[in-house]
Amino acid sequence: MTYDTNNIFAKILRGEIPSVKVYEDDDTLAFMDVMPQAPGHLLVVPKAGSRNMLDADPAVLAKTIAVVQKLAVAAKEAFDADGVYIAQFNEAAAGQTVFHLHFHIVPRKDGEPLKPHSGALADTDLLKSQAEKIKAAL
Repeated sequence: MTYDTNNIFAKILRGEIPSVKVYEDDDTLAFMDVMPQAPGHLLVVPKAGSRNMLDADPAVLAKTIAVVQKLAVAAKEAFDADGVYIAQFNEAAAGQTVFHLHFHIVPRKDGEPLKPHSGALADTDLLKSQAEKIKAAL
């Protein structure tokens, strides 16, 4: 399988599709998930193209996971969460739907179920306010 440069995350990285950015450096971009499973659900993507972890450059993975850790700590603090769910899927059989390597960071509170990751898009103003909370915790 080859990397498709027209996937939605590649388009976000090129600025062709808007996103609510949380963090950006030379190698990674983090933005709010438009179909959040819980308040503060964000995504971290490397700027280098790869379908998933199976074909990613190990140096890219190292830089990306360091950002995932930093943002998981910030999201946990920002949302006063009891824990943080971090998910990463590889190929359709494993649940991957966007074929650009990405990590989900989802702050979790005890006893609160995850919402389904499909359906209606979240309100952009709500996502912006949640992004600001995470930025403040960085």
